[in-house]
Amino acid sequence: MSTAEPLVRFTRVQKTYDGDQLVVRDLNLDVQRGEFLSLLGPSGPGKTTTLMMLAGFESPTAGDILLDGRQITGTPPHKRNFGMVFQNYALFPHLSVGENVAYPLTVRKVPKADQHRRVQRALEMVRLSGMADRLPGQMSGGQQQRVALARALVFEPQLVLMDEPLGALDKQLREHMQLELKELHRQLGVTFVYVTHDQGEALTMSDRVAVFNEGVIQQLSSAEALYETPANRFVAGFVGDSTVLRGTLDASGALALPDGSLLAGTNVNQAKPGAPVEACVRPERIVLHCEPNPGRASMLSAKVTRVIYFGDHLRLLCYIGPGQPEATVKVPLTELHGASPPQPGALVYLEFPPASTRIYAI
Repeated sequence: MSTAEPLVRFTRVQKTYDGDQLVVRDLNLDVQRGEFLSLLGPSGPGKTTTLMMLAGFESPTAGDILLDGRQITGTPPHKRNFGMVFQNYALFPHLSVGENVAYPLTVRKVPKADQHRRVQRALEMVRLSGMADRLPGQMSGGQQQRVALARALVFEPQLVLMDEPLGALDKQLREHMQLELKELHRQLGVTFVYVTHDQGEALTMSDRVAVFNEGVIQQLSSAEALYETPANRFVAGFVGDSTVLRGTLDASGALALPDGSLLAGTNVNQAKPGAPVEACVRPERIVLHCEPNPGRASMLSAKVTRVIYFGDHLRLLCYIGPGQPEATVKVPLTELHGASPPQPGALVYLEFPPASTRIYAI
């Protein structure tokens, strides 16, 4: 993490709408210059409220928001010089694409000749050159989103705020736009703060991700660290897929299952021996064996209940035992080497590598 002064600093920020329930609780967050930071979480945990407070559309109930070391809590939105992109695009339907993009420059009283040059450059950045005369209604959803992005970038803001900007697009277009946004961020070096409930979207684009739940940041880290080393049970369940095993913590620090089986792993939250715990393992880390191997530790027998084809891999859903959630195992097709996969009803053996098994207090 950079030791330089952050571009934005939230210090002990709180927000309540009714004077009773806190939507954002004691938020301390630094946004570094030039980074792509995503605020990720389910609906209602405070991520959009955090963005709206940064934009100036909401005021914090308590705490400070600093920009370049200066308090901006009382600064109105139009004086913060931030670009904004929303899910509904918010384009003026009666204005052309060029006029929509030029709008922030018109408000700032930029000379007409300079407006034209900057609008053309902004449209080039989002690959919409030659479309300045079209109306928004003549464009696809993806093109309209690019217009909204060009409008947010045209006045060269130091910070671009995005609230679920790809949520209205279909899956294929959304994934394409994710890559385009990340590449545009790399080229421009502008700071992006991006709100999403889509964990795949956050992992794809972000330098860092702040996972919100119940108004609190549960974990703030790189996408890789978020996926590989979730800080608590909520993050492990919300980010990516996990196979979950329930039991108690053995005196050795292993997960003890009801049938007496032991699975070694990392005791993330320092649970005490005898405490109820859950272990989470990424499905692609589980090693599938079709024959028992007494020499391998951390192995459980399981019965295949379903086999789902995903193109490049299979997902096996397996019954491990009473009271246990169904286990998911991802098997790349290349690992089968042309052999037939296990079929429903087959007995298999699942190996849970200790390095990939994270045990959480519940």
